[in-house]
Amino acid sequence: MGAVPSTPRLSGARPQDTADYLIGSFVGEKTFPIGSDFWQKLLELPLNLHWPTHRVQEACKLFAQNNCNTRHLTKILIHLSWCLQECVSNSGAPSEVYDKAVNAVYISSVFLKYLIENARSNSIEEFHLSLNESEPASNGFKTDQNIESLVMHNVLNFIGSVEVSPKTYLLHHELLNFMLVAMSTQLLYGPAPGPTDMNPFIDAAMAQESSLVGLVVRRLLLNYITRPRIPYNSASYPLFSGGSQPGVLQRVSSAAATLVLLPFNYLVSSTGDGSRNPLADGSLNVLLILNYYHKCVVGDESLTDRSDDSAASDSLSKGKTYFSDNPYCRALENARDIEFDRVDIEGNAHSGSHVRLPFASLFDTLGMCLADETAVLLLYTLVHGNSDFLEYVLVRTDLDTLLMPILETLYNASKRTSNHIYILLIILLILSQDSSFNASIHKIVLPSIPWYQEHLLHRTSLGSLMVIILIRTVKYNLSKLRDLYLHTTCLATLANMAPHFHHLSAYASQRLVSLFYMLSRKYNKLAERIDDKMGKSGSLGQDSLAEDLSAELHIYTDFLRIVLEILNAILTYALPRNPEVVYAIMHRQEVFEPFKNHPRFSELIENIYMVLDFFNSRIDSQTHDGEWSAEKVLQLIIMNCRSWRVEGMKMFTQLHFSYEQESHPEEFFTPYIWRVALSQRGLSFDPSAINLFPVDLPIEKPNDDGDDQSKFQNMNLNEHRVLLDL
Repeated sequence: MGAVPSTPRLSGARPQDTADYLIGSFVGEKTFPIGSDFWQKLLELPLNLHWPTHRVQEACKLFAQNNCNTRHLTKILIHLSWCLQECVSNSGAPSEVYDKAVNAVYISSVFLKYLIENARSNSIEEFHLSLNESEPASNGFKTDQNIESLVMHNVLNFIGSVEVSPKTYLLHHELLNFMLVAMSTQLLYGPAPGPTDMNPFIDAAMAQESSLVGLVVRRLLLNYITRPRIPYNSASYPLFSGGSQPGVLQRVSSAAATLVLLPFNYLVSSTGDGSRNPLADGSLNVLLILNYYHKCVVGDESLTDRSDDSAASDSLSKGKTYFSDNPYCRALENARDIEFDRVDIEGNAHSGSHVRLPFASLFDTLGMCLADETAVLLLYTLVHGNSDFLEYVLVRTDLDTLLMPILETLYNASKRTSNHIYILLIILLILSQDSSFNASIHKIVLPSIPWYQEHLLHRTSLGSLMVIILIRTVKYNLSKLRDLYLHTTCLATLANMAPHFHHLSAYASQRLVSLFYMLSRKYNKLAERIDDKMGKSGSLGQDSLAEDLSAELHIYTDFLRIVLEILNAILTYALPRNPEVVYAIMHRQEVFEPFKNHPRFSELIENIYMVLDFFNSRIDSQTHDGEWSAEKVLQLIIMNCRSWRVEGMKMFTQLHFSYEQESHPEEFFTPYIWRVALSQRGLSFDPSAINLFPVDLPIEKPNDDGDDQSKFQNMNLNEHRVLLDL
């Protein structure tokens, strides 16, 4: 491919021969000035020409060798910028203008990606993003202009300013792919941003004016909401040809083995997932990567991260380094509903330059797509960072739109990644911090839940289903994942919900009591092992096994106390509304007996036995012939709930857990988002070049339900990000 004919014979040559010559010249040793007509011929290549993979690799290697002298990467990026400027300034531009832009962005993506994944140093100079001083001036271009700023400004300006239409669809799609390639420099570094990390293109994106940033955030989210489809049969879009003529669909279908093809996309989903949409997925990937980027800067003073209102975590200073502000994160946090202008306490409407979005459509789209991890990440980002969107979610009367797919995904936890499960649980915890949410979920009655297989659930409230799934998740974690963070998050959510339980179903009530029994068995088993060890040696000792056993016993002590506090909250604040909970406690009252005089649990058991004594005495006082049926006992409980008085019960402060994001969330989210983006977009990045996350991870094997030799990850509840507010 690198061979360049001494005498170009472009006139009358076959398109493939012409393309071979032009691509060969582009990657070869000869330098073409930026004003040469060579660039126009290169960008006017047909979009349906194919090159085998081995020739693509040869071309990339040759390009990398010669680019330092030819500066052809810089020149094609400049031509890309000019093409995009023409597209933006002239809305009626002919399709040929868009075709040239597609070629420019695609060729740029292919060769830039190769340079990034084969970078040998942290120096931006390795990309040679500048023109030689001897380069003749052309089209008013200044040779000292910052290339990455120029190209990112024009790429983002097109994305934010030009509507998606049959004419612009492919260019929008290729520009999103280019954005991923340009930002993939993040893959070369570790998860914790450092002052030596070089991300020139994403840094240039961060330096754009706030008005452009707002347009980009809005367009990316609108792409996600509207989910534009490929104009398969659009006569106005000549790139999509039918019959025997090769067109873009054929061009895309063999992307893995061709050069002038979309490098890591899919226009026709092969997963069968109806929620898949290439433009929507690409837009969301780009938005999430931009949102969680933080540049580590060396300086004498710390800079406050204005994206976090918490004074305790505002300062991101690490010695003499700090994190710069992220305008995309700020724009997303301040996005407002297009149907609602927020009014302050003095009645003044806020008319700032906030991003305006249709929250109703965004809510519905998220509900449709929550089986996808990027949708879950967007929902988390919004409910955690955007108070307006969280408020909007909480006042919706159809919360099942969001909650049902979340609960179904948690039900199928074994088929999902652990990160996917964690984010879903955090979302539920954030929602449970609002008392109106906890009350409203019990007002929504579900006729049936066909995906729940263990028990027939008929006319179950959404709140009861949430309790069932959270407890099921705890049990799954206990037998498989054994992760402290997951345990604590589930129990914290249940604790927030408990005082607001309303007519909890019989099955949910039984599951709640069985949760206490299951944890108590684990606790007793650990206590017996410790007693056996002390009995044999006279002391627990100081070896690692003894320390692990002691720490794990302490964890289960905390878990049991939380469950007992959950039961106390129900009995203290919501007993008359939850006769099924009383029945479940009475039915399994023997499970509480071993802890009645236990120094760590006795105070929390007292109220349970006060309730048991009250209702047991009512049953004993009734004369009844034959056996007591479950229905008759429940009816008696319902009747006596009316005469129940809370006086005399020990009143505990209501538990209220809140979620606090870690001070450096990018260390978790950036690797996570990139892993998902790479798997979705099909980008084949050299594994040996990736340092952002481990590439070859062993397959997680389920643990046996036997001995508790697997240890929890964070052994101290106080170190958890779920905070208890008293």
